[in-house]
Amino acid sequence: MTDRTPTDLVVVLPGITGSTLYRDGRPIWKPSAGAILNALFTLGGSLRSLTLPTGLGDEHPGDGVEARELIDDVHAVPGLWTPIKGYGPLVARLESLGYRRPSADSPGNLLEMPYDWRLSNRYTAAWMAPLIERELGRWRDQGGRHADAKVHFACHSMGGLVARRYAAAHGGDHVGEIVTFGTPQRGSMNAVDQLVNGAPGKLGPLRGLVTDLARSLPSLHQLLPSYACVVEPGSTEPVHLDPAKLPGVDTVMASDGLAFHRELEVAEAADARASERLHAILGTNQPTSSTMRLVDGSVELIEGYGEKDYRGDATVPLVAAVPKGVALTSNTLRHVPDNHGNLQRNAAALDELEGILRAEPVVIKGGVQVPLSVSVPELISAGEALQIVVAVDPANRPGLHATVTPAGGARGSGTTQVLRLQDGLARASFEDLAPGAYVVDVTGATAGSPVAPVSAATLVWDSRGQRQ
Repeated sequence: MTDRTPTDLVVVLPGITGSTLYRDGRPIWKPSAGAILNALFTLGGSLRSLTLPTGLGDEHPGDGVEARELIDDVHAVPGLWTPIKGYGPLVARLESLGYRRPSADSPGNLLEMPYDWRLSNRYTAAWMAPLIERELGRWRDQGGRHADAKVHFACHSMGGLVARRYAAAHGGDHVGEIVTFGTPQRGSMNAVDQLVNGAPGKLGPLRGLVTDLARSLPSLHQLLPSYACVVEPGSTEPVHLDPAKLPGVDTVMASDGLAFHRELEVAEAADARASERLHAILGTNQPTSSTMRLVDGSVELIEGYGEKDYRGDATVPLVAAVPKGVALTSNTLRHVPDNHGNLQRNAAALDELEGILRAEPVVIKGGVQVPLSVSVPELISAGEALQIVVAVDPANRPGLHATVTPAGGARGSGTTQVLRLQDGLARASFEDLAPGAYVVDVTGATAGSPVAPVSAATLVWDSRGQRQ
């Protein structure tokens, strides 16, 4: 009987906040379905101890914190990064293709790689190198068609930067394809917003603690935008970020974060294989900040880039979702109209991953004829209505539904509203939502609709600290 197990090994890398964190065997950051607020309150008690020391650079703080699992539920630390849905569907798709986890007694070719997302991406790439090489060696030692196995990466968000660093500094000739979902290849305006403006005021007592934590993380500084993104008074042409001009931000850490991107660019420019192995799956069509201006000690984010609005996945703008030197029209890019926190679960995006790993033409299973632009706030206060705005080309008038479901809720347990389009816009308002995490799905109104669905996560926060 023919062995249909894939020959190569795949490493799954989550984004920032996407790995559970433990200290002394006890969970510090481990959100579960329907209980993310409890996880945030629990994290609040550990924020000071999680904050990293000044001048850490690419080292480990030796504080006993370790990462253990990929998070399979909605997770977010408001003031660090956007809400993200879990990684279960991504791993399940790989398992359906025949990839299997290693055990103590048997080699495997599916490695889930949780990591301490607080630390420098340089550190993480170096830390995981011996782990990957050990499992690759076990896999290759089977001989036969496994003897020359490569390592592929399936990465969400910041995980793609870790994989690129690994390939450039530790990969040698054993790295195959790097597939990224919503990776900020050249940074994100979100990082500037969090570092300069701090955590949202709606967090109440946690705001200052989250802000201090964010400003201590080398990883978040390595998400600063490396493309020309600053609009200065009297000029229409964006310029590059000056680390010394970011209020409240450590200039050394910001400079090092931007240097991280330059190092990747230099290393990849010298590697003819680098551009061929990177497959960027981009979230598109969602309102996304692309540029910024400094105003009175804070940052004002701007959705447009000059006279154009390239949009993106609501977190990573299109102009930053591709590496330097890659045209936005390049046919190496895959465009999926969805939100950053759902790309790694989107059926069309997973079809693309499958096609890349199998080296076969991809047949998209989901309808993508009518893309939507969906605005969903990442955080609202308890008692505040959740306002959703949907935009579509006025030439199209599809039937649309908006559904809000508690995170971890059973299928069909959500509340649905019919959207009425007028001049290409529709709005929905959901009131009386209890504190917690919710998933927002905007879909076609009927089965087989040509609408490309968009899914996002949001948090309803009780600043008084009441737990669920």
